[in-house]
Amino acid sequence: MGMTVLKAVIVLVVGFVLLVKGADFFVEGASSVAKMLKVPSLIIGMTIVAMGTSLPETSVSIAASINNQNTLAVSNVVGSNIFNLMVVLGVCAVMCELQVSKDVLKRDYPFSVICAILLLVAGYIGMTLGRVDGIIFLVIFVGFLFVLIKSAMDARKRGEISEKEREMNEEISEMKEQPVWKSILYIVGGAIAIKYGGDWVVDSASTIATSFGISATLVGLTICSVGTSLPELVTSIVAARKNELDMAIGNVVGSNVFNILMVLGIAASVSPIAFLTENVIDIIILLVFSLITWLFCVTKKRIGRMEGITMLALYGIYLVYICIR
Repeated sequence: MGMTVLKAVIVLVVGFVLLVKGADFFVEGASSVAKMLKVPSLIIGMTIVAMGTSLPETSVSIAASINNQNTLAVSNVVGSNIFNLMVVLGVCAVMCELQVSKDVLKRDYPFSVICAILLLVAGYIGMTLGRVDGIIFLVIFVGFLFVLIKSAMDARKRGEISEKEREMNEEISEMKEQPVWKSILYIVGGAIAIKYGGDWVVDSASTIATSFGISATLVGLTICSVGTSLPELVTSIVAARKNELDMAIGNVVGSNVFNILMVLGIAASVSPIAFLTENVIDIIILLVFSLITWLFCVTKKRIGRMEGITMLALYGIYLVYICIR
C-alpha cells in the first residue's frame, strides 16, 4: 500500500510538471509559427496564449472522460474555477488591491457566470453532459473568442489600446522568433508532454483516491484542480508583484470561461460525461462564489485586502465541506 501511494504521488507530480512545462512549450512554438504566418499579435494573445493556461485542465478532463473517470472530468474544471476565483484572486488581493476594468465587469464577468449557469442546466438535465452539449459549448466558445477579438480591434480603430492588448504585445514581442524546425519541435514535444501529463495525473489521482477510499470527485476538486490551476496562480502572482493588476481579474475570468466552454466542450464531444449530485452542488457553489466576488467588484470597483482574506476563508470552509461530505 505505502509503495503504491508513494509511486502514485511521484507520478502525479511528474504529470503536473509535464502539463505545465508542456503547455509553455506548446504556446511558445505555436505563437512563433503564428508570428511567422504574420498573424496579428492581438489574435495570437487572445487565442494561443490565453488557451495555454487552460491546456492542463483540457488534458486532464479529456483523459478522464476517455478513461471513464467522468466525475474527475467535471470536478477538475469546477474545482479549477473555484480555485481561480477564490484563491488566485484572493492571494492577489491580499498582496495588493485589485482594480476592476469596465470591460471585465460589463462583459467578461457576467459571461463567466452565464457559462456556469449553462453548465448547471446542461448537466442537470439528464445528469449528463452529452456530445451535443459539448458541441454547443464549443460553438459558443468560438463566438466568445470572435467577440473578444472584434472588440479589441474596434478599440484599436478608436485609437485606444487596451491594457490587456499592451501586455499581450509585450509578452509576444518578448517571444523570440524561432526557426521553423524548433517551433514544430516545441509544438509536438509540448503536445506529447501535455497528453502524457494528463494521463498520469488522472491515473495517479484515481490510485490515490482508491487507496485512501475517497471519491474521485474529491480528488478532482482538490489535487487535480489545484495542480492544473498552478499556471494561473503563478501568472497572477507575478502580475501582482509587478502591479499589473487589472490583468489578474481578466486572466482568471477568461480562464474560467475557457475551462467551461473549451475544456468541457472538448471533453464532452470526445465522450459524454455523467454528472453526480455532487457536481451539481459544486457548480451551484461556484455560482455563489462568483456572485460574492462580483458584488465585491461592483460595490467598490476593486477587490481589497479584506475581501481577499474573506475569499480565502470561504475557500477554506469549502475545502472542509467537500472533505466531510
